[in-house]
Amino acid sequence: MIDPEEALSDLPQGTAACGVCGGALPAARYVHVDARSVVVLCSAACFREIVRDRRRARWAERRRRTAQAAVVVILASGFLTPHGGPPGHWRIAHAAPAPAPRPPAGPLPLPPGWFGPEWPPTEANFLASLGQDAWIHPLSGPVRRMPRADSRVFGAVRPGERPAECRNGHCGVDLGGEIWGEQVHAVHEGVVDFVQRNANPDRGGEFVRLAHRDGTVFTQYFHLAAIPIGLERGVHVKSGDVIGLLGDTGVKESAPHLHFAISVRPWKDGPERYLDPEPLIALWPVRVPVDGSEAGLVTTLARPGLPLGSAPLLSAKKRKAAQLAKLKQGGAHVAGAADDDGAQTDEASGDGDGDAPPAAPGPETTPPATGDE
Repeated sequence: MIDPEEALSDLPQGTAACGVCGGALPAARYVHVDARSVVVLCSAACFREIVRDRRRARWAERRRRTAQAAVVVILASGFLTPHGGPPGHWRIAHAAPAPAPRPPAGPLPLPPGWFGPEWPPTEANFLASLGQDAWIHPLSGPVRRMPRADSRVFGAVRPGERPAECRNGHCGVDLGGEIWGEQVHAVHEGVVDFVQRNANPDRGGEFVRLAHRDGTVFTQYFHLAAIPIGLERGVHVKSGDVIGLLGDTGVKESAPHLHFAISVRPWKDGPERYLDPEPLIALWPVRVPVDGSEAGLVTTLARPGLPLGSAPLLSAKKRKAAQLAKLKQGGAHVAGAADDDGAQTDEASGDGDGDAPPAAPGPETTPPATGDE
């Protein structure tokens, strides 16, 4: 601000009017001085106005410089960034195939409102189902007969080619032998599927094959001494009916015994596979004779049997050595010759005891090979 006592000659030339509003300058004046100019003002309002104008000018300049600097940085980054140049040839990237979802470990849970058995049925399904049905032991009591040696259990070593589920070869269990000629009973009602009479030394001797549950379950009874007259293919039998007498037909070195086997075919024309019957015969009711006669009653009070369990699967080398040792027990054997119980040892043979039935007429009556000692 300029005092009134100051002479006009002391002020810059051309400052008779206000530098902002252009009005006449009063006695008390205001002066704004910066690096570029000196402005004489008439009032404090004009002073504040010029201060605001100069501030706006400074910020506008700053924004302009900032924008210029940003353009320079962008251009410099585009020019200075190294490039690999065009590829020598085009490469087409193929997406890796999505991994297939892993199936669940157990059976799939059924949705709400649905019910029914697991399909296809497993061995556990069949064993549970057969254990709940009305089956009986094939040999009469009062003592329950079970395999009494490791060579008699399911999966024991037998020569020749056998179904894979039979492990080392034996596709059934060997029972009894204490009484030659004792009765052998049908374990369940069914229909006679195949009957082999006469000696038949190379194919398990005399045997009977029964079909149960509309052809989904089969039971086989080998080495019979005799088969009742009238028991032919297609004949219906009831549970407990006598279908033969225990013997040693088709057995060369072993004692008389019953080779008993169970196989299942879940659907028509499906594959037939063997199951270990030992857990079942350990629990099935036993037919007990009354007053020492052949007549008897079936009881569920018989003490359960103690299964020995299926034979463990041997390695290929050990299995071959065991089969050769078993062949030597019955003398010299060659491909197609009979083993210790009279069975053929080539692929056509079904069993170490020769208890594989020969091909019967029609696809429904040709059972798979089985195995016995």
